[in-house]
Amino acid sequence: MMSTKAFTLVSAVEWELLAGDKERVHIECVECCGKNLYVGTGDCVVYHFLLEERALPTGTATFSATKQLHRHLGFRKPVSELRAASALNRLLVLCDNSITLLNMMSLEPVPSGARIKGAAALALNENPVSGDPFCVEVCIISVKRRTIQLFLVYEDRVQIVREVSTPEQPLAVAVDGHFLCLALTTQYIILNYNTGFSQDLFPYCSEEKRPIVKRIGRQEFLLAGPGGLGMFATVAGISQRAPVHWSENVIGAAICFPYVIALDDEFITVHSMLDQQQKQTLPFKEGHILQDFEGRVIVATSKGVYILVPLPLEKQIQDLLASHRVEEALVLAKGARRNIPKEKFQVMYRRILQQAGFIQFAQLQFLEAKELFRSGQLDVRELISLYPFLLPTSSSFTRSHPPLHEYADLNQLTQGDQEKMAKCKRFLMSYLNEVRSTEVANGYKEDIDTALLKLYAEADHDSLLDLLVTENSCLLTDSAAWLEKHKKYFALGLLYHYNNQDAAAVQLWVNIVNGDIHDSTRSDLYEYVVDFLTYSLDQELVWKYADWVLQKSEEVGVQVFTKRPLDEQQNSFNPDSIITCLKKYPKALVKYLEHLVIDRRLQKEEYHTHLALLYLDKVLQERSGANSKGVEATETQVKLQHLLQKSDLYRVHILIDRIRGAGLPMESAILHGKLEEHEEALRILVHELQDFSAAEDYCLWRSEGRDPPYRQRLFHTLLAMYLQPGPAAPELAVAAADLLNRHAANFDAARVLQLLPGGWSVQLLRPFLTGAVRNSVHARRTTQVALGLAKSENLIYKYDKMKLKGSSVQLSDKKLCQMCQNPFCEPVFVRYPNGGLVHTHCAASRHTNPSSPGPGTRT
Repeated sequence: MMSTKAFTLVSAVEWELLAGDKERVHIECVECCGKNLYVGTGDCVVYHFLLEERALPTGTATFSATKQLHRHLGFRKPVSELRAASALNRLLVLCDNSITLLNMMSLEPVPSGARIKGAAALALNENPVSGDPFCVEVCIISVKRRTIQLFLVYEDRVQIVREVSTPEQPLAVAVDGHFLCLALTTQYIILNYNTGFSQDLFPYCSEEKRPIVKRIGRQEFLLAGPGGLGMFATVAGISQRAPVHWSENVIGAAICFPYVIALDDEFITVHSMLDQQQKQTLPFKEGHILQDFEGRVIVATSKGVYILVPLPLEKQIQDLLASHRVEEALVLAKGARRNIPKEKFQVMYRRILQQAGFIQFAQLQFLEAKELFRSGQLDVRELISLYPFLLPTSSSFTRSHPPLHEYADLNQLTQGDQEKMAKCKRFLMSYLNEVRSTEVANGYKEDIDTALLKLYAEADHDSLLDLLVTENSCLLTDSAAWLEKHKKYFALGLLYHYNNQDAAAVQLWVNIVNGDIHDSTRSDLYEYVVDFLTYSLDQELVWKYADWVLQKSEEVGVQVFTKRPLDEQQNSFNPDSIITCLKKYPKALVKYLEHLVIDRRLQKEEYHTHLALLYLDKVLQERSGANSKGVEATETQVKLQHLLQKSDLYRVHILIDRIRGAGLPMESAILHGKLEEHEEALRILVHELQDFSAAEDYCLWRSEGRDPPYRQRLFHTLLAMYLQPGPAAPELAVAAADLLNRHAANFDAARVLQLLPGGWSVQLLRPFLTGAVRNSVHARRTTQVALGLAKSENLIYKYDKMKLKGSSVQLSDKKLCQMCQNPFCEPVFVRYPNGGLVHTHCAASRHTNPSSPGPGTRT
């Protein structure tokens, strides 16, 4: 067990001051009230001393006693006990089984001679129940067997209140309110003298040891228990604190929170009530009195009086921290809460937690240190300042004074051990990352984030980039120099970007891609730069690096224009300017025009024609090469055909002139179709390409969205071409039969039958004929249904007309026109379905002026 210096023992009254010219003086009891010290001796004398306390720089104090006067009580027996009642200015003196009331200053007995007789021991009730401020409550052990008596003591009289019987002879007593804590012959008990209820506590043997009963607080007592234990008990008979281990031969006990002090034949021992550990041992022989008076602890031998002066709790705590006894220091600090004003305690306790945190940190107990730093609300810059060069050069931080720890920096703390230093840096990274978004960082986020960036960069930590791409407060000057020192150029670019210096950022990244400086953070840095420029709002920056990205890769570089947000493309970048820029980059130009025509669907003839010509040029170039049948050529040709079919905006004549003689029959057919030259288009498909399927698709494509007669004309044209005589007539006849059987609905059956050769069998055309008959029947029935519906509607109108004619209309000069409100002058009128009558000219004006009011909607 490690020792703690909680008290120092100083002399208060020397034997010479007490004895004077007497040869023998034996101190029997003491009492202290404020500066007044009273000593009772074996020769029945009471001495009054005035104590003067002088504080020392070390935190302790010395005392000097000045003898005021003394008085002999007139008995031959020693003074047994002294108790001061300062509210009454009375000193209660127990001598020869009698309690006498003396004036505290003059030591004169009260004039009335009031006293309490038959008292073996006494105790004052420090939690009185009478409610009378001009009296004190006194409890005595009576000389009568097994009897306790309670008195009210006034300035000049005493009054017995109650007499209580006990199951055994009481040897010691303490009182709190209505509760008596009694040491009987064989056990301790709690007795409520108001209700008579008693509660046994625990047994002990009075013949083997001296009982101790001491009130230590409201409704709580300290007792000398068996086995050398100091036991705590409440008036409910339970213990709310663990016992303290003291000597088997304890003579007396006192309380000076948070300590229990015990006296035996040779030592004074100090025990903590907070963790029950023995904290200090003071040699002290021949002691027989130990008492506490309002926080002042007095111990005495038969020849002298001494005072145990407590060291200030703060000094005790600092001594414990200096010895790295963190847990004990924290326990003591928490216990000190009740003795220190709240605000002062909070300031003190936070500082203690911070000191304890640095002790744990120095021992690499990082979890414990982190919790202490948090609880103590540590200014995190105190921790950062341990690490050389982490705080920004512009930081105004200065360390706490007095210092929270003894270390100059991390090198001293780790004594140069690189492994320990790395662990400390990892801890700081983790701790700063946790606190940077909490209230702990308020006011100095720049210091925290800059330090965190430096740690990440030095350790090559992945979180460096996460820090820079999210909201941060890294100082540009310090951070840039540090990143450059550790060759973190990509991260430096992110830092520039965060500080709105995009030009510097892009230039740095371009240098990395070009190989001018080395940084392997991103293998796809070129694509990253393209993406960055794509979403950049700085047009000047985009144009500055457009050539660079296109030179590296046309297909990827063009994305700075094609993948831009649509609103920005519409408002900021002119497509004509971009096309001018891309003329040097044919692949990029094609990609951009595809973006305009296909993705954005811009309806501008120039873009469609330009894209079609670029496709055509590439197709012609590929066809002229050795690999004209390659996959790429086919893909480009498919794109060209698709554009020619879907777009109606390109200049057909320009393209048809370019294609003529180039060996592109499919494209020629599409272009002739655009010019409504269907016979030429179908001729190419049927006779040049002999692609009958493409011819059918052509008819469907060109008739899409047109009326049925238009589609019929196209299919009849194709059928007529199939039926023309010639060398390929047999093959074309098969194609004609297939065409009729597949598209029966698109033909006029009567015309077809007139065109077909007489030698064709019905079986050959069975699908066509079946479809034609079905269509004819369907058309006839549909017509009949329409005719029936028209007749029904006509009948309804006739019925309405007859009903209107069948009803009479009365007209007189009193009838008014519902439109002009004038009377009718002649028997000519218009009648509306609702029965309203109007002039003929009013009805006519209403029809020419629809906004005019009228009584109905139909005449």
